[in-house]
Amino acid sequence: MPAVCASDSGRMDGVSLGLVATPASPRPNCATDSEEDTVNGGMHTFNQTHTRKAFQMMNDLRSKKMLCDVQLVAGSVEVPAHRVVLASCSPYFCAMFTGDMSESKAHQVEIREVDGQTLRKLVDYIYTAEIEVTEDNVQVLLPAASLLQLMDVRQVCCEFLQSQLHPTNCLGIRAFADLHTCTQLLNQSHAYAEQHFTEVVQGEEFLGLSLQQVCSLISSDKLTVSTEEKVFEAMIAWIKHDKPARLEYMPKLMEHVRLPLLSRDYLVQIVEEEALIKNNNTCKDFLIEAMKYHLLPADQRHLIKTDRTRPRTPISIPKVMIVVGGQAPKAIRSVECYDFQEDRWYQVADLPSRRCRAGVVSMAGRVYAVGGFNSSLRERTVDVYDGVRDQWSAVASMQERRSTLGAAVLGDLLYAVGGFNGSIGLSTVEAYNYKTNEWTYVASMNTRRSSVGVGVVDGKLYAVGGYDGASRQCLSTVEEYDPVTDQWCYVADMSTRRSGAGVGVLSGQLYAAGGHDGPLVRKSVEVYDTQTNSWRLVCDMNMCRRNAGVCAINGLLYVIGGDDGSCNLSSVEFYNPATDKWSLIPTNMSNGRSYAGVAVIDKPL
Repeated sequence: MPAVCASDSGRMDGVSLGLVATPASPRPNCATDSEEDTVNGGMHTFNQTHTRKAFQMMNDLRSKKMLCDVQLVAGSVEVPAHRVVLASCSPYFCAMFTGDMSESKAHQVEIREVDGQTLRKLVDYIYTAEIEVTEDNVQVLLPAASLLQLMDVRQVCCEFLQSQLHPTNCLGIRAFADLHTCTQLLNQSHAYAEQHFTEVVQGEEFLGLSLQQVCSLISSDKLTVSTEEKVFEAMIAWIKHDKPARLEYMPKLMEHVRLPLLSRDYLVQIVEEEALIKNNNTCKDFLIEAMKYHLLPADQRHLIKTDRTRPRTPISIPKVMIVVGGQAPKAIRSVECYDFQEDRWYQVADLPSRRCRAGVVSMAGRVYAVGGFNSSLRERTVDVYDGVRDQWSAVASMQERRSTLGAAVLGDLLYAVGGFNGSIGLSTVEAYNYKTNEWTYVASMNTRRSSVGVGVVDGKLYAVGGYDGASRQCLSTVEEYDPVTDQWCYVADMSTRRSGAGVGVLSGQLYAAGGHDGPLVRKSVEVYDTQTNSWRLVCDMNMCRRNAGVCAINGLLYVIGGDDGSCNLSSVEFYNPATDKWSLIPTNMSNGRSYAGVAVIDKPL
């Protein structure tokens, strides 16, 4: 039979999905339907279409119930067929019809383990090499294909499931793969759960895992977590989901949480204060072990070698840069990604509506486009991009309309800072909790700031420059927000006024690139050191830029698009602090964009 090839024709929710398999194309390098070779003076001919035509004829005969010598029965469904065709494509039927089984001679054969519609689909596949897998049938199709030993169909089902892996369904797919001994899919879904652990533990599937499954996950060296806090919090959430039944498992789970890798402050303020820890002596022993580890001088800690002091070593996932919306010259919906490995740009799903001057961040594995301008109104709305499903959806709107705002993630909160509401510049700041889908106000800045850049360093949020509509001045001032005290205070000014500067964080230092002071668009760049509370100039960019996007990855700072005062830019340049040089990437965006938002996300499978 021809090989099966799949094309994605559906999306999945939980463990449902869709797929189409079609006959393979003719063999490469075959220009005609037949090949002829001269052999020992004779002629050898191979006809490419012979087999396909033969199966088409057999299927036509089957549809007319001609020459059929067996009728398969599943429930109330009867499927006429030819023994020789079934046996030639399925080892299951071959054994049935050529062995000593009673079915070998019977005209009617009951297939008890497969439902009627699924059996009909698989017999159709045997004759046509075509099958459609939908959200509704994959969970019956894969085990049925396994039973009938139609391994091409089974493989395509597995490949489709693998292509649909998502934080909300990967644990369910893993369980399904385990149940049906799909070893490669099992390994892929487990690795996916490890790589997307922070998002996976937010879902219902995680809370429904068994003790053994949770231990298997949180004990993995390959778990991808920004901090061990995520593992501790996930373990506590799992226990509390069914506290009466699961409380006894606390010591077993705590054995796999690497408490010594947590900060001393977190151990004292969070872990020690957790009631589940306080009421369990074994868990308190793990806490004491971690405290003792922190009492050691830093240069001696490596001498303590236990499973809990060993840092995790996750397998890095390739990243892409996503550029969202922007002004070109009006607000646009277009979104494109840059693949660092392949040096290429490609389009992904458009925004639901036009949006420029928005705040764009990556949080919990998704990209948030916050506020902005749609060419007529300032927005309160927030759209969220799921890279695996390549689709946008809406979440709760902000309290205020904001364009040219700053946006950053600090802890588990997304902060929307300042901006312009259509009338005045804003000093207000609000924070979004993705777990509760709610926005709440925090302390306001000391200064109104639109076209403001923001960044996070060492647990503090910085608002850099911008435009103060009240005094009609571009700003050189910088403010620091402490979420613990909920207060803003001024830190050292930049060397020059910058509105619309590209602000990013690289290696714990805050960069302000370009921007403008009135009509003067800058190419200069300066960097802020939080330890010395001082700014210093570094190498200028190749081009003057304002209202550009910024992101940091692999030790480099990227500045994307913007405008130079006369036209929008499609170029991207990056700064290498090791050489103090800016370089242009080889390939430009598809079009010039200013006021676009930029984030870095995992490369979709």
